[in-house]
Amino acid sequence: MTHLGSILHTISYMALPLLLAMVFHEYAHGKVADAYGDHTAREAGRLTLNPLAHIDLFGTIVLPLLCLIFPTGVFLGYAKPVPVNPLNFHNPRRQMAIVAAAGPLMNLLLAIISAALLSAIMVLDPTVGESISARGTLLPRLDLAGLILVPLAWMCMYSVLINIVLMVFNLIPIPPLDGGRILMNLLPARHGATLSRLEPYGMLIIFFLIMADPQIHVFRVIMTPVNILFRTLMVPAGTLSTAVLSTLGV
Repeated sequence: MTHLGSILHTISYMALPLLLAMVFHEYAHGKVADAYGDHTAREAGRLTLNPLAHIDLFGTIVLPLLCLIFPTGVFLGYAKPVPVNPLNFHNPRRQMAIVAAAGPLMNLLLAIISAALLSAIMVLDPTVGESISARGTLLPRLDLAGLILVPLAWMCMYSVLINIVLMVFNLIPIPPLDGGRILMNLLPARHGATLSRLEPYGMLIIFFLIMADPQIHVFRVIMTPVNILFRTLMVPAGTLSTAVLSTLGV
């Protein structure tokens, strides 16, 4: 398969899982905040699963495309952050930590659901695994089951991987990532305030780490839990986990 063909193949099966992963991530933040008494997201029209309310032109569309066209070993994307005002919480520090954790936990839930759906597909038609593992070396299946189940299986596998990557990446303890916000609110107030001063520079730090990764290998460390979680959830699919990881260069 040519590089362009590989990109188009990946986009066709990755676009929907990526969009859903980012939308549900932000929705989880807003829903938990709303439950704790902060209705900022609801009033802003962001407490919805409508993707149009969460799409960021650069983060949701341009950045993922650039990562596919110019593969660097790091795949990134993000939706517009849901507005949260911790001053509306009864216990701002504790509840803000829970709100921050809601996004990564939602991604973990989506990964588990996707893995379960993939297992169900493999039970319905075990030959789907052959079509996926072969990756272009077999003739396309033209039967109705193949036309439906093979693309669905691909999307489930990408969904597992995307959601795990988003969960692990967002748990990096650098604000404004969720991990940073969790740590800010779990640390003693004085230390949390010190960490919060990094927030205006957090994305610059992340960008620097990405650019310097070939030398410092930070994201190789991050990909270790990603690989472990992915292979664990993909156990029912057997060798498909290895096929997908090698396909994506992970």
